[in-house]
Order: sequence, then C-alpha cells, then structure tokens
Amino acid sequence: MSTDRILVTGAFGLVGAELVRTLLAGGHDVVATDLDIEPNHKKAARLRGSNGLAGRNGLDVRWADLTDPAALNALVSAVRPTAIVHLAAVIPPACYARPDLARKVNVTATQSLVDAAVAQPSPPRFIQASSVAVYGPRNPHRVDDVLTPDLASAPADLYGAHKAEAESIVAGSHLDWVILRLGGVLTAEPRWDIDKDLIYFEGLLPTDGRIQTVDVRDVAHAFAAAATGQMSKEIYLIGGDESHRITQGFLAPAVSEAMGLTGGLPIGRAGNPGSDRDWFATDWMDTSSAQAALGFQRHTLADLIAETRDRVGVRRYPLRVIAPAMRRYLRAQSPYRHTPGRFADPWGAIASRWGNPSPDSVS
Repeated sequence: MSTDRILVTGAFGLVGAELVRTLLAGGHDVVATDLDIEPNHKKAARLRGSNGLAGRNGLDVRWADLTDPAALNALVSAVRPTAIVHLAAVIPPACYARPDLARKVNVTATQSLVDAAVAQPSPPRFIQASSVAVYGPRNPHRVDDVLTPDLASAPADLYGAHKAEAESIVAGSHLDWVILRLGGVLTAEPRWDIDKDLIYFEGLLPTDGRIQTVDVRDVAHAFAAAATGQMSKEIYLIGGDESHRITQGFLAPAVSEAMGLTGGLPIGRAGNPGSDRDWFATDWMDTSSAQAALGFQRHTLADLIAETRDRVGVRRYPLRVIAPAMRRYLRAQSPYRHTPGRFADPWGAIASRWGNPSPDSVS
C-alpha cells in the first residue's frame, strides 16, 4: 500500500467513482467524501464490491457537507491527506436552477477547502477540477484556433464564472496545486433512465458547436497522475485524442445508435454564424502538454462507442423497435418546439427553463 493518503471530494459522482477505483487499483490509500444520502451509500457499496476491490483496506468513506466550513476543516484535520482532489461541484444544468447552492459548492466550499488545507502542519497537494467553460462561448465559424491553457478566461455563464473564481482561489494559495480543465466527459456505461432536464439541455446546444469529449476512465487517470506526480502550479486541458474532436450534432446520435436507438433523436438547431454569443462554452483543445505530463489518453471515441454497443448487447434489438416512438417523445421535449427562428439560442433556452444563466455577483 502506498504511503499517499488522497482525499477525493465528490467521490461518488461520474468522475469521482472512477477516480477512486483507479487510485485503489494503483495501491493508494483513499478517503472518499460526498453527501450522506442513500444514492451515494449505494454507489459506495458497489464500488467496494467491484473490480476486485472488495476486502481491500484502502478505501475510507467519510460523509460530509462541504458547504459546512467547520465540518470541512474537521474532515481535513482528521484525514491529514497528502493530496486533495476536489471534484465536488454543481454542474449544468442544475447550477442554473439553484445558483445560490451552486456558488456555495463551487466557490465558497473551494475557499473553505483551500483554507483547511493551508492550515495543516504538512499542507497537501491540491488538484482542482475545472472546466473549459471558463473560456466562454466559441463561434466555430469565426475561430480557427483551439483552446490552450494560456488562453484568457472569458466566462459568459454562471458555471464558467464559478470555475474561474475557484481557479483563482487555488492558484492564489501557497499550496502545491494543479488545475485540470475538463472537456465533455463520457462513459461507455449505458444510461437507462430518462432525465428530462438532461434531454432538454442536450437539445438546446448548437448542433455545429465544437466539443472535445473524453472517456471518464482517461479523466480518472489524469487526476490520479496529477495527484501523485511532481508537476506543480500547472493548468492542463483534459480531452481525448483527436478522434474526440467532434460536433454536438454528431455526439448524441452516435451514442443513441450504439444503444440501438437509431434515428431516435430529433435533429436540433445549428448555431448562428453571425453571433459570437449564441454558442455554448465548449470547443476543441490543445491537449499536448497535458498528455505529455499525465499520459492519460487511452480510449478513442470509436473505442468508447463500440464498448457502449457491446455493453448494451442484445438489448439493442427491442430498442430499435421503440426508436420512432422515442423520437416523437424527444421532439415533444425539444427546447425549440414552437419557437420561431432557425438558429439555436442556448442561453435563451436555459433562461426559459431554469432562470438567468449569467454570472452571478459576489455579495
């Protein structure tokens, strides 16, 4: 067992659970923290029993509310980690519906966690999960470059602004830190639930908007390498290899086809080439420095889609039958149904369902 003791916040989310699994497989001593709710208890139980991890002593689960500074300080003082990987966040679209909670988790809790880390006799290494949302919208018809770590931040929405603030808190500390800005994280695990908010959110994104996806297992490897490596005070962009450079209009149909829902998704709207505002905060990125330092890119997009197809297996055949009905249902959920015009209006669609997505002011 490694002498490292790594505290992971948001440990039972998509990235968190995969990171915990990766760290345990590497022989690291892991403390996983998340909200004390039943779904997380079930995820913790599954994690302990998966991938041959049952019976290992390396996983310590400690429930905590990160918006409680006293509880957070007590947690860090009790654990005394050598590294903290801070994943906990309220992400889109939930952050738009609950902006006050989003600020408490995304910004205030980050400050509290950094303060608790700084106060330790041996301050831990701090790995901050961020997002390409800090760059703001990118009109692919007017840019011919890609995102780079040194490109200036220009967040246009609440989530991007929160992540930019959190980055400033971490980078302004005296800790040994690394910031990872994530692209579109995907998993090969099929989803069988129907999340109306997620369907609506994905439907409002411009179909020709550029996005660089990345397999969640590769994201976990990136965080594990950052937590246990020697790099310091660096910002890295975490996306898959060039096969993951796609458009929003390619992504959802490719995943749905892998599940057997061929033609199950209605066609969305393209973005307005004449507007630099009416796009979502995603784009392709230069991941060369991140790959050189972290060596995380292991799964192509074709690999991920093929694995999804394999995991669905024979269930694809009955799903093909219901694809037309699914298409009619999803068309009824479209954010642009009965909306005039021919271009996507992502921020207007978000505002109409969840409220103003603009950056919030600091009180």
